[in-house]
Amino acid sequence: MFIAKVTGSVISTQKVDTMVGHKLLVVEPYRLESKDRQSLVTTGRTFVAVDMLGSGVGDFVLITQGSSARLTPETKSLPIDCVVIGIVDRAHIESICVYDRDGESAAPAKVETKAKPAPAPKVEPKPPAEVKKPEPKPEPPPAPAPEPEPTPEEDSDS
Repeated sequence: MFIAKVTGSVISTQKVDTMVGHKLLVVEPYRLESKDRQSLVTTGRTFVAVDMLGSGVGDFVLITQGSSARLTPETKSLPIDCVVIGIVDRAHIESICVYDRDGESAAPAKVETKAKPAPAPKVEPKPPAEVKKPEPKPEPPPAPAPEPEPTPEEDSDS
């Protein structure tokens, strides 16, 4: 078994029938830092693992590889070489906590712990905006009636 950090996911729309519906994650194994032995550091390798537990990017997980990956009831008939078998809550080496998922203890800087999301701010519902109806366009004033042309009788008066 190894401790690994989930760093991504793999989407595959075409795969063998037995793999349909299984989530694939990119995982990066970590090891104990050798000099001070107080933190976890990456090994620099990556694997694709089948996730049976619902872990996500940023989680530290337990993985198993090789034929051991097919020893669970869920994986015994799958063509896999790496599987997530646990989600790590805490890792202690001797008396030092080298990883804490909740960040309750001081985790070393070399291990990126998953930040808790900030609570969403409360948003007061806004009253519905008044819908302004367009003002009716004023009707243009009626064109003045044409003056009647003078009749010959009126011309003679002038």
